[in-house]
Amino acid sequence: MHRMKEFKTESKKLLDLMINSIYTNREIFLRELVSNASDAIDKLSFVALTDSTANITQDDLAIRISYDEDARTITVSDNGIGMTAEELEENLGTIAHSGSEAFKAEHAESQGDAMDIIGQFGVGFYSSFMVASRVRVVSRALGSNTAYAWESDGIEGYTIEPARPGERDGENDHGTDVILYLRESTDDEDVDRFLSEWGLRDLVKRYSNYVRYPIQMMVTKSVPVENPEDLPEDAPRYVDHQELETINSMTPIWKKRVSEVEQSDYDEFYKSTFHDYTDPLRTTSFHAEGALSYDALLFIPSEAPFDLYSKDYEKGLALYSSNVLIQEKCADLLPDYYNFVRGVVDSPDVTLNISRETLQQNAQLRAIAKRVERKIKSELSTMLADDREAYEKFFENFGRGIKFGIYNSYGMNASELADLLLFYSAKEDKMVTLREYVQAMPEGQDKILYAAGDSRDRLKKMPAVTSALARGYDVLLCTQDVDEFMIQAMRTYHMDAVAGDSENAGTDARDIELANVSTADLDLATEEEKSAAEQATKDHETLFEAMSESLGDKVGSVRVSANLTDAPACIATEGPISLEMERVMMQGPDANMAPKATRILELNADHPVFQKLVAAQQAGDVDKLAMYASLLYDQALLVEGLPVDDPVEFAKNVCALM
Repeated sequence: MHRMKEFKTESKKLLDLMINSIYTNREIFLRELVSNASDAIDKLSFVALTDSTANITQDDLAIRISYDEDARTITVSDNGIGMTAEELEENLGTIAHSGSEAFKAEHAESQGDAMDIIGQFGVGFYSSFMVASRVRVVSRALGSNTAYAWESDGIEGYTIEPARPGERDGENDHGTDVILYLRESTDDEDVDRFLSEWGLRDLVKRYSNYVRYPIQMMVTKSVPVENPEDLPEDAPRYVDHQELETINSMTPIWKKRVSEVEQSDYDEFYKSTFHDYTDPLRTTSFHAEGALSYDALLFIPSEAPFDLYSKDYEKGLALYSSNVLIQEKCADLLPDYYNFVRGVVDSPDVTLNISRETLQQNAQLRAIAKRVERKIKSELSTMLADDREAYEKFFENFGRGIKFGIYNSYGMNASELADLLLFYSAKEDKMVTLREYVQAMPEGQDKILYAAGDSRDRLKKMPAVTSALARGYDVLLCTQDVDEFMIQAMRTYHMDAVAGDSENAGTDARDIELANVSTADLDLATEEEKSAAEQATKDHETLFEAMSESLGDKVGSVRVSANLTDAPACIATEGPISLEMERVMMQGPDANMAPKATRILELNADHPVFQKLVAAQQAGDVDKLAMYASLLYDQALLVEGLPVDDPVEFAKNVCALM
């Protein structure tokens, strides 16, 4: 009987900490064991390059996974370099000692691109104890005639002894077997799910699909029976049999050259990996080298997922390190306004924490994220320029998120995102960019005009919009609830200078204010129209005072507008809160506390209705003037898409007028 050796640590609590605290996801135990097996084969491959006596056939190198449901065991085997008894003692008896890390350090200058050692910390093996009550490791080193077995319950210590007969005692039987004796399942943890073909295949597919060596497993296949005509009619025509199958893909698609991959291959990878039934709208792949090397494969979906704008939606790119999945959704790789992008980033250089579940140095992650963000912006800009129809479809699905990116940053991201925005042009009857709007502005226009509401059709009929269009000005019609808030955060649009041979060459860089067409102080009229409005205001001052008094606190004031052309009146606003912002906030959970817009009732002095108001005031008919004022105000509210304050009073006034 071999004496049990205690783990070489000052406190057994360290082992308990690593088994139960370092790892938060129990199912990654297989990822860690497969990664260790891959490292062992890598080491063997390196030795074979420098030792001509080593009889190694690269095609035979593989990792084998098997399970025994009755014995409750899972075995991960490799035909890698193996370990001597001393190496078992050093690598498994000393917690956090990494043979892989030591190997990398020893051969740092000579291993080259052919090596891809994954291990860093030497604690991955101990994740086995999250699911196993006992672990047995049988290993035979390359060139050795004896195999040794390391065994432990992960609590007190371990034993090392010669392996049993039949364990790694064949000719050239170097490599390692890790046998896990699984715990019993509990209400809190279903360990039995790992004791199945589908359970193990799922873990390999998710975490280790792109390990460079074949991961093999005996799988069940249904095959037609031979000579089915000799069977009774009710006899089964298919039988199950076991065959060895490679269950991982090995070479990741993002490591292949773009010239080697068809778009159909990217489409299939996208749909199977990200569970989408439609092909991606755009695909981009790139490689970065330097202090931080990585590969990235990004997809812009064709359709928005149903939960994109829900609180349960998780953004992020799949983060791999040396082809091993580290995080399924690494949120730090994407800004919120590009949360719709899916894809993969794979880097051997990211510094992982001890559990390999998160990264230690956020600076590395920020550097990758910055490059990814630039690439997404470039891809979207190219699509906008080269495939307008596709971009408009994209913006219909994902534009809201880009707008929120400007609003949530208080306009800080406007310089990054403004040129990606699309708005509906009332004049052009199509979607336009802010740059296109500015380039089409008539001489003398110094503001980008917009109107915000819930419907394009209604906005087109608004007096402020029809008046602007009649004067030759275009108006952007904004119908999403975020639009007004985003524009208030932007305040101005910075248009870069245009150089070169384009038709707009020579345009200087400038900042153009964005103005709500319903703003009371908007100046669209000619000098003659403004002069006439000022005179009308002076001539009928008592009329406006009477109307303002009858409307009370509903309005801040009543006055003549020089901007109106056909409508008798409209509601304009003063201050930072517009009618659309008020409407949106009134639909929120804090409607009772929502701020109100300061409303101004503006009148058209050239409209026949205005003469009716003057006549009522001159006749001293206070009640009729009050009724007219109330009707005009309620009518203007309805045109704006807002409810009247008192529908019964409105109906009563209409009947009285009839």
